[in-house]
Amino acid sequence: MRLCGGGTHNSQHSLRVSKVYRVTSAALGCEMLAEGGEKMPRLGMAASEEEPEAPTEQQDITRGLENLPVSWWPPEVEPAPFQYTPDHVTGPGADIDPTEITFPGCICLKTPCRPDTCSCLCQENYDDNSCLRNIGSEGKYAQPVFECNAMCQCSDRCKNRVVQRGLQFHLQVFKTDKKGWGLRTLEFIPRGRFVCEYAGEVLGFPEVQRRIQLQTVHDSNYIIAIREHVYNGQVMETFVDPTYTGNIGRYLNHSCEPNLLMIPVRIDSMVPKLALFAAKDILPEEELSYDYSGRFLNLMDSEDGEKLDKGKPRKPCYCGAKSCTASLPYDSSLYCPL
Repeated sequence: MRLCGGGTHNSQHSLRVSKVYRVTSAALGCEMLAEGGEKMPRLGMAASEEEPEAPTEQQDITRGLENLPVSWWPPEVEPAPFQYTPDHVTGPGADIDPTEITFPGCICLKTPCRPDTCSCLCQENYDDNSCLRNIGSEGKYAQPVFECNAMCQCSDRCKNRVVQRGLQFHLQVFKTDKKGWGLRTLEFIPRGRFVCEYAGEVLGFPEVQRRIQLQTVHDSNYIIAIREHVYNGQVMETFVDPTYTGNIGRYLNHSCEPNLLMIPVRIDSMVPKLALFAAKDILPEEELSYDYSGRFLNLMDSEDGEKLDKGKPRKPCYCGAKSCTASLPYDSSLYCPL
């Protein structure tokens, strides 16, 4: 696939997402910990025996910063506070400001945005129901998406504006039996629909290493690394950490058979939004999860696999899937000495 759109991303590049990693303590491998040190294994239906509570005006983790409120359950136990942001923010060492508009816009003023006329499109990203078209096992690699941006002359109703519209489904943060906090949907989500972003501080690699080295086994850690392989062998890396500043994506747990797929989506900036789409139809009260390793619907290079699998002792995986690998993913490259 070529990076298409105007200006700097109109060159002939083959781009694929090779992996998605999340890590914790160097000694214990890859697992998210809840605030307070509770381990968060992965996937599973609602753990609480009580019925989930619908969002209320008083109960909203997003503090009104999303289209829809996001409640938590049980209501008497509120998750530890953090600085909420629906979008990426610039963190230490970041090369690019994710809030800066760097892409030129299309000129589709009188006609719909189509691949043959719109500078933002190489192919149709979404169907008429706002479902991602390229999702499934037919492709070898997850392909990036470019949406129309703030400089485009097309209308706000353009079919190529999906992730930028924000939350469209009621979600809920909830306490699981064994995994600390998780995230679930309160309504049916069709396959291919955008669910939420994974947003936080965009970091430089030295800052990623510094933060990881400072962690103890009891510290929460949500750092994620996206590596996109360009046709000439170059690798574009994006590091995001929502530990201190982030969105509801920080509550997503791992599963070996996830119901979400992460796709890099670029809108205004070359820094991708880490968008999570439904990989299958998702039922109400079902926990939302994705594969931290990035293997789900996305083949991996042997070199990538070596970085992920070798090194420190691995933490057990509790996702409960039939194909569970028994241990959580681990990216040894993030634990290199400073």
